Amino acid sequence: MKVPSPRRRAAPCPGWTSELVDRWFGTHTFQAAEFSDLRALAALKRRQGLSISLCLPTLDEAATIGQEITVLRRALMDAVPLLDEIVVVDSGSIDGTVELARRLGIPTYLHAEILPEAGSFDGKGEALWKSLHVLRGDLIVWADSDIRNIHPKFIYGLLGPLLREPRIGYVKGYYDRPIQVGPRLYGTGGGRVTELTARPLLNLLFPELSGVIQPLAGEYAGRRALLEQLPFFTGYGVEIGLLIDVLERYGLDTIAQVNLEERVHRNRELTSLSLMAFEIVQVAMTRLGPRLGVPLADQMNLAMKLIHLDRGPSLEVRELAERERPPIATIPAYRRGRIPSGTGASAAGKETPSRGR
Repeated sequence: MKVPSPRRRAAPCPGWTSELVDRWFGTHTFQAAEFSDLRALAALKRRQGLSISLCLPTLDEAATIGQEITVLRRALMDAVPLLDEIVVVDSGSIDGTVELARRLGIPTYLHAEILPEAGSFDGKGEALWKSLHVLRGDLIVWADSDIRNIHPKFIYGLLGPLLREPRIGYVKGYYDRPIQVGPRLYGTGGGRVTELTARPLLNLLFPELSGVIQPLAGEYAGRRALLEQLPFFTGYGVEIGLLIDVLERYGLDTIAQVNLEERVHRNRELTSLSLMAFEIVQVAMTRLGPRLGVPLADQMNLAMKLIHLDRGPSLEVRELAERERPPIATIPAYRRGRIPSGTGASAAGKETPSRGR
């Protein structure tokens, strides 16, 4: 795929936006089962001369990372050569995650040590942005590392549209989201920030994205040629930021979504979700500003007061400024280290040299 040049987009008109979204939903929503023939996908990859990287960002995921690596490597590298590398990028785990991944032979990096000349921030988005520097693939897949029901479809489902549809450059997963309440697992009720914050914001402010079922999904994939041209927010706003930026720069037809069926993972408590929602709203408002011609990012309060009723009551102030990394293609060390397109990584288990390390 030749990634289209970034373009300015006019403000949406409600009438045609609804028709546009309906049409997109019908043509750009896929099922993972459509791509279950792994040998056919590997043949498409080979014919197109592409290499594929999977990155697992981690922060204290020792309970699940080993199973994810084992299942995905066995199915997508050992049985069928769909992936060229699996890489872990860690954000400071203290539970043995890094040691476990390395014992399994997986190249594992600390995000704070990648591109040291660029400094380092905390946050998932920072890890994803820096991962582009150490990954070697033409196609990049990111998947959360807390999945308890890991299956190869979480990866091949995302790659299918990129390998089959030249017009598509960015693919989001979606799935049913059970929620754990005490010892019981309920079939619905997960995705609280998605349904109460992210999707209402997109419907209100960026209605072209109103058909995206799970904008905050941690499983998504894209073409390097597109991803390296995008800024990344450093925290939990990274997913909604990327989605808005792909829309604004490349258009809705570049985006697709795939049904990965069901995902079981660690459910977060309400305070953590509140902080996550705060960061997501920050990003949405930051991106709304240029459309309105108003510097909203400069006018927002970036501190959130958490209320603790079990302390008397009391207030706890958290500073939560979402920082924005520039497109990694603008970073000199990244440009110097780029390898030729179409060259894959070495076999899993061999440490590969990172760019600029």
